[in-house]
Amino acid sequence: MANTNLHKAKKAKNDEFYTQLEDISKEVSYYKNHFEGKIVLCNCDDPEWSNFWKFFHDVFNDWNLKKLISTHYNMDGSSSYALFFDGNEVTKKELVGNGDFASEECIEFLKEADIVVTNPPFSLFRKYVALLMEYEKKFIIWGNNNSITYKEIFPLIKENKMWLGYMANKTCIFRLSDDYEKYDETITKQMNDGHRYGKVPAISVFTNLDIPKRHKPLIPELKYSYEKHPEWYPKYDNYDAINVGYIGDDEKLQRQTNKVSYIPYDYKGVMGVPITFLDKYNPDEFEIIELGNSRDNFTPNKDYINPQKHTKENETVNGGAINCVLAIEQDICPVNIVYYTSDNSKYLVSPYARILIQRKEISENEDNRNKNQN
Repeated sequence: MANTNLHKAKKAKNDEFYTQLEDISKEVSYYKNHFEGKIVLCNCDDPEWSNFWKFFHDVFNDWNLKKLISTHYNMDGSSSYALFFDGNEVTKKELVGNGDFASEECIEFLKEADIVVTNPPFSLFRKYVALLMEYEKKFIIWGNNNSITYKEIFPLIKENKMWLGYMANKTCIFRLSDDYEKYDETITKQMNDGHRYGKVPAISVFTNLDIPKRHKPLIPELKYSYEKHPEWYPKYDNYDAINVGYIGDDEKLQRQTNKVSYIPYDYKGVMGVPITFLDKYNPDEFEIIELGNSRDNFTPNKDYINPQKHTKENETVNGGAINCVLAIEQDICPVNIVYYTSDNSKYLVSPYARILIQRKEISENEDNRNKNQN
């Protein structure tokens, strides 16, 4: 059965972001040792011009691939085709369906493949990843960094079933559909190839292939001390953890401390860290506990009664959202930032989505090395 959501996504033109060959080559080349003797599937592409197809076609023999498969999707529902390459010749097979990645015949290609590499429709990212997990496939896929917070995606990251690749939360240039209205005229003029282009922010690569980056130590690089600067690490009012990053009206200090580099080397309890931590996450050093942005992802230890939200424009509205996020209580009314009040709290502020982590046991020598650096 065809996936009607894919048709809607394509028709809306909000998922047609075509990845540049340079970005594909830069990322996928880090994984070269995983590909020898493997069957590669690109199942969200038009193989006649897709840069994913072009990349693997070009490196096929050098990387000693076994087979390359790519499927084409027809938005109008008409029958489509698949292309195959064995290192010598390209063959084409007509499909019964329209090339939907969730169709039965395309799932057969998925079953055959060893590694899937593509840029799936962003609006279908949850369903696409679920399919990869169902068939236990290795993958390298492009997606929006905010998908980390999806209730279907975060548990996979927490359980070390998928993680970020080398590209993490970057702004990328994509080729857009030729009738896409909101394109970047300057970049399009620079490309000068008859197509439209635009910048898309917050792009990350997700994978479940092990890479050296994932085991690069972070703890030895940490320089800041909770003991020396407790004001940088306020405790949450509704969860037993500290927040990494100053929260208040000092925007400069907030920007300065709201970084992974401000994780304290001397704190052994649970910490709420910026979501950018995942770009530095080493599972040998840290354990991911929860994601503090939704009751789907964490359980606060306090409920606020009759919460009210106070906006920067001095408007007061329903503040129920504070019961779904991490909250920091303050004695003094915040200035120039959004804050909350309730019947059983003082003033409350909430940081942007935080990942709750805790250090794993490390050696005493390593602990002493960090202390000696400071």
